[in-house]
Amino acid sequence: MSDDAPICSAKGCPAPASYALVWNNPKLHTPDREKIWLACEEHRESLSHHLASRSFLRRVDPLDRPA
Repeated sequence: MSDDAPICSAKGCPAPASYALVWNNPKLHTPDREKIWLACEEHRESLSHHLASRSFLRRVDPLDRPA
């Protein structure tokens, strides 16, 4: 794994990210603005739940990994 590999956004997690959690806070951002958190397999569900419970989560996209 290279030094520039995407890392999970969960606090203290050093694992490589496998998912992009695309979100938007409508109180702060225009509708076309998309923010991204990265998630590893272990933290995908908890980070998604955190965003979804606030109605911020738009979608979860898999990250394309080089072969």
